Amino acid sequence: MAGRLTVFIVFAILGFVGGIIANLAYRQIYPWILAMWPNIGLDWILSGAAGTVLTLLIVVIWASFSPDK
Repeated sequence: MAGRLTVFIVFAILGFVGGIIANLAYRQIYPWILAMWPNIGLDWILSGAAGTVLTLLIVVIWASFSPDK
């Protein structure tokens, strides 16, 4: 069980750091991206966020149901 908890904690920390990086990217890089590719809108960002949530959900399910070694 400690292995699963460790994986969960590591991914929680990675998610926290990812959120900080996403905030910086939104404030500094997003205007540049919009200037380069004006077709990228909110739907692209929401799709990326949905992909992130889906990936983390799969990892949590894997960590919860994987057998102990």
